[in-house]
Amino acid sequence: MNETGLNEAAANIATALRRPSLAPVWITVLAICLDLPVFATALWFAQYAAVAPSDFAPLDAASAGLLIAAASIGLLALGGGYRPNVMRKPKHAVLGALLALAGPVTLAASLVAHAWSAEFTDFLLASLLALAFVVVPLRLVEAQVIAWIIDTGLIQRRAVIAGGGEHAETLIRGLNARAQNDVRPYGIFDDRDDDRSPPQVIGVPKIGGYDELIDFVRQSEIDMVIISLPLEAEERINWLMTKLKVLPVEIRLSAFSQDYAFSQSTRDPLISAIRGTFPAERRLMKRVFDIVFATLALLIVWPVMLVAAMAIWLETGGPVFFRQKRHGYNDRIIDVLKFRSMYNETMDPTARHVVTRNDPRVTRVGRILRSSSIDELPQLFNVLSGDLSLVGPRPHAVDALSSRQERFSSIVDGYSARHRLPPGITGWAQIHGFRGEVDVAAKLHARFEHDLYYIENWSIWLDLLILLRTPPSLLWNRAAY
Repeated sequence: MNETGLNEAAANIATALRRPSLAPVWITVLAICLDLPVFATALWFAQYAAVAPSDFAPLDAASAGLLIAAASIGLLALGGGYRPNVMRKPKHAVLGALLALAGPVTLAASLVAHAWSAEFTDFLLASLLALAFVVVPLRLVEAQVIAWIIDTGLIQRRAVIAGGGEHAETLIRGLNARAQNDVRPYGIFDDRDDDRSPPQVIGVPKIGGYDELIDFVRQSEIDMVIISLPLEAEERINWLMTKLKVLPVEIRLSAFSQDYAFSQSTRDPLISAIRGTFPAERRLMKRVFDIVFATLALLIVWPVMLVAAMAIWLETGGPVFFRQKRHGYNDRIIDVLKFRSMYNETMDPTARHVVTRNDPRVTRVGRILRSSSIDELPQLFNVLSGDLSLVGPRPHAVDALSSRQERFSSIVDGYSARHRLPPGITGWAQIHGFRGEVDVAAKLHARFEHDLYYIENWSIWLDLLILLRTPPSLLWNRAAY
């Protein structure tokens, strides 16, 4: 075993999988970013060709082109036209794009003809020619690129298998037999000896036991854990699902799959033990949300941060900021930035000693910063760097203890399940008053339950609601000191 808790083979594979595979949603986003200006430009030239020079307004034509292109792209996306397996087929890709464009272009042709005294057929014909001129070659090139991406495995779903032996062999053969399989197993985890579970199954190595499985997933970018145990091993399956529920990845049961497709659709009739809590689509939406609102927040609060920094320096000198190692997404360790609120010689980066009311280690300025949560504002930089989110379960120090010197993980069973989404500056628990000192177990249990509610019910709208409720919650809550 090495310092990561994994054996050498597992550690090597985990290191090679530190970066995530390319999610299909990114192909969709890139294709849309390319299609929008190309379609809009083609439609601009179509209007230029169909409208008399005296009636042509370049800016109005640009706006109309963007609206038509956006509407067409929306229809194409709703119809599944941006799925990689569709876009890799040139005929399907070209036909899908032209069909999606047909409705909005026809409607726009009638509006343009009415507004600019142009001939309906002139604009329609000009649009069809302009779009065909760009759509056909664009889709042919995109099809070649996407086919290469798929064939080289860049958008594969990475998996590990829990359970070896003959059931793992059946699973791997089933995956290999699928013509368009995008699931690739990288390792097998099993507690049984080599007689019942050989060290390798059809080229997939056994790299650890069940205890190492969680560490492996936390140190690598794995999308799925597939439990390959027979249905009669119900007790063992339930034990594994309970053990793995702290992970943010999908947990699937091979015994319930007939074609080994492991569909990503939420309408999949096959049983999925645990759905992944932070797939690529969520990552994209949450990241865009964080960047936009964190930037806006910094533009608003920078004077407050400047005054706080000057007050800290004038009172005690020394560093203005304080860094502390905390648990981040998937239990990974991150450095969280705060304004320093304690005297230089009493700073506690390991959080071994809980801050209590009238704590002599806290400076006068520090008390104001902590009670108002101004000390948390530098974490906006953590948000921009990607270590934190604006909204999420609050990150606790790696060695955080309650006032009774109890580890949080010993108070709440499965406590690390709250790390299935990125931690946040504020959260569902915080706006309900569960922040500050943990002096009784009930407070941590309540915080944990609120965090789980947020994880299971996450949406952009919930994040926005929490952000709006955070300022008033700070005014009436005085749990932090």
